[in-house]
Amino acid sequence: MMKKNNLVILIKNSGRIPLTLLFAFLLFVGCHKNYGTPPLPFSPPIEEEDTAVTEEPSLAEKLQSTAWDSTQVSEGIVWKYFHFTDLFDANESVTVFDINLNSDNIKIAFPYVTTGSFLKTSEGGEQVGADVAINGSYFYTDKGGPETFFMLEGEMITPNRPGYPAYRTNVGLTVDKEGAASIIKRPTDGWSGIEAYNLLAAGPLLVYGNQLLDQLDKEFNTERNPRTAIGITGDNHLIAVVVDGRDKQSSGMTIKELGKVMQALGCVRAMNLDGGGSSTAWVKGEGVVNYPSDNDKFDHGGERAVATVIAFITKTESL
Repeated sequence: MMKKNNLVILIKNSGRIPLTLLFAFLLFVGCHKNYGTPPLPFSPPIEEEDTAVTEEPSLAEKLQSTAWDSTQVSEGIVWKYFHFTDLFDANESVTVFDINLNSDNIKIAFPYVTTGSFLKTSEGGEQVGADVAINGSYFYTDKGGPETFFMLEGEMITPNRPGYPAYRTNVGLTVDKEGAASIIKRPTDGWSGIEAYNLLAAGPLLVYGNQLLDQLDKEFNTERNPRTAIGITGDNHLIAVVVDGRDKQSSGMTIKELGKVMQALGCVRAMNLDGGGSSTAWVKGEGVVNYPSDNDKFDHGGERAVATVIAFITKTESL
């Protein structure tokens, strides 16, 4: 009540007090009293949403978990197929041959024709009694015959065509007298001086020492096309892959994408072979099993004649 009485006294005596002092006193009294803002109503803390992003499976995990359509062609040879709708954000039709090189019953052959001739992958496979076969390396599309270095049973069949792009012949598939297969880099002085029993050169080299290799910025590498590749795994399996392309059902792959697939399938070394309309996978008793693009249709009828074929044979006693 003291403050109120003082206020009354001041008002009564306001005539003897300057108005400025009166207003100052009233302002002080008003501010001094606690007219604080009332507390806000209680609200529970906002729970942070779980923003953790689930990691996408690696390509190797994805391919391993794929429900491949798998067929045991013969002892040591498995044929697998799957049509992806989300591989590299695209439709991809992929055929895989898994050849167990640890088996003593597996033989690798190289059916071929020389200049002036052409040979279909299916014909080459049938000629040597193969169980499965894929197209080989590059060839002269106008006159036939191999276009890159090819050696068979110690004899050079063809050298590299003069001026041939080096990156497309920088690796070779070798098979020695005992049938052991390997993938080797081109020597620094070229293929001509190499000592080998069987050697088919192509390229680019995709994987080496389990490392995915950088590729030149060339349309051949960066455009998506049908592709054929082979690789050797750490446990000595040969993996042959044929990717269809040039169709809405299958886009094909770039060289880098192909390399990623080979590495994801376990290849510690891998190489690209001829592709495009040449890419063909053939199985004994089934015929062409991929979707070659040379007839502009997504069927099995678009096989292109080539010059070299890589054939895999389950040996019998007569062999």
